[in-house]
Parts: sequence; structure tokens; C-alpha cells
Amino acid sequence: MTVDEIRELIRLATETGVAELEVQRGEDRVRIRRAGFTSQEITIGAPAVGAFSGPASGVPFETSRERTEPPVDPNLILVKSPIVGTFYEGPSPDAAPFVSVGERVQPGKVLCIIESMKLMNEIEAEIAGVVESRLVMNGQPVEYGEALFAIRAV
Repeated sequence: MTVDEIRELIRLATETGVAELEVQRGEDRVRIRRAGFTSQEITIGAPAVGAFSGPASGVPFETSRERTEPPVDPNLILVKSPIVGTFYEGPSPDAAPFVSVGERVQPGKVLCIIESMKLMNEIEAEIAGVVESRLVMNGQPVEYGEALFAIRAV
């Protein structure tokens, strides 16, 4: 996982108001936790040789945050994975994603597919709203309960 990818995850967590975000790719794992919206903690598992080397790379392990940040919007709903599997944003690698950030969705609209044990499970919107962000990358393994999308209820 590159430093730029970690910065993008921090930006996503900040913009969406997500309290905790964890991403694992192979042996690399990043967890961003915003406890009480006062600090950001980044934990990195065993990095590959030549990968992220800590604060010297420009991304600190802890960043102080001011309390001026607005409270989490109650209209922002996280769509979480109901199963462990692999996240796919579209029906096939060359197809367009099911949804895009900024798109309005209705209940029943397919948001993504989670592949689990060779079965393709469609994950549908349960509320009407606007997709604010996609919180995982295409092809990424996801855990049960992991946030996949942030949708602003309308």
C-alpha cells in the first residue's frame, strides 16, 4: 500500500465522517480511527520490504484534529457488508460500476457485488439517497460489517 493510498483513505474518512476505517491488502493493513473526532490513529501491519517506513515518509502516525469539525451527519448512512468476501464495483471487470459517487439511488438499486465462496451476492441500497463515497477499492477483500458505501439519505 502506497503513502498516496493511505492519504486518500485519510481524506475519505475525514470527508465522510466515518469513525473508523480499516483496509487490508495482502500483509499490509491500515486502520484509521477517529475516536471522539479529536485524533486520527493509523496502524500499519507488517509492511512489505521497501514499503511504508513510518513518519519519515511524510505521513505521521497520529495527527491532532481540532474540535471545530461538525458532528457526524445523521443523514449519512453506511452500507456495510453482510458477508466476508471480495468487493466488486461492477458486474464484470470491463463493465461500468453499478453506482458512482454523487448518483441518486433508490431502495433495491444494486450497489456492488460481494463474491463469497464462488457465489456473487448483490448488495442493494436499503434507503433512497445520494452516494457520498465508496469506501473500499474494487477487488478488495472485505469483512463482515465493513463499511462499503456512505449514502446521504434524502
